[in-house]
Amino acid sequence: MIVRETNKAFIMIEQHEHARVAANIMTDLKPHLLKRDNFWNSVIYAIEQHDCGWKPFDKEPFWNDKKHAPYTFIDFPLLPKLTLYKQGIDKVEQVNPYAALLCSEHYARFVKHHKIDEVKYFLKQERKRHERIIKTFPHFNQTLFDLHYNLLQFGDNLSLYICLNEPGVSKNQEHSFFREGIPIPTLMQDMAEKRIQVEWKNERTIYLDMFPFIRPIPVTFQQKVVSKEDITTHGLLESYSSTAFEKVKFNFNRSKEIK
Repeated sequence: MIVRETNKAFIMIEQHEHARVAANIMTDLKPHLLKRDNFWNSVIYAIEQHDCGWKPFDKEPFWNDKKHAPYTFIDFPLLPKLTLYKQGIDKVEQVNPYAALLCSEHYARFVKHHKIDEVKYFLKQERKRHERIIKTFPHFNQTLFDLHYNLLQFGDNLSLYICLNEPGVSKNQEHSFFREGIPIPTLMQDMAEKRIQVEWKNERTIYLDMFPFIRPIPVTFQQKVVSKEDITTHGLLESYSSTAFEKVKFNFNRSKEIK
């Protein structure tokens, strides 16, 4: 769950919704920036599905007693997180093994700094998954795979920028993840800059200082604004379930275009 807090409510966005937005954004990448190889559809599928393991957890969110707030994808306990990661990768692999490789790489990088036995086991099993899947691709290209993974990261970051920040927020009040900009994927690094600067122009428009897309991108996603008063009275589960989704619309636009 992605969560922002206001004085009277928690704004809650389900992870799978954020991933859907990321995929929609990346489908408009300028064609000359990426050769549309045989794996392009797999890349988009990986971006769209990379958080699918969160779906059952986000339908019934957990309360963090220590922080007096719903658990988020950042502070959710590690061991159940490993379980949902694996379940998500398994689900993706049933449909698209190459996409599962990308999702596996994504989650392995999240947890590799943890030294506990459960993480070591998770990483060991994911290495086995990689070896097994790669054997099914006789001409597997690691360099190309790394480029594809960069695209997953890029789409993930752009979508998270929307979800983690209050619309229209000033640059110095942005979430700490993004104050230095968003890393540019390797395939675009013939430019002098290594990061794209992202900034809210107003509450409905986000500017990129370099624009790698074919057109301004309209973004629509759904969120719930769950009243703190309702949570106090009815608890988080009932309050979340009874709160209706609302649709939010934004636009990504160009400040300076990549030629």
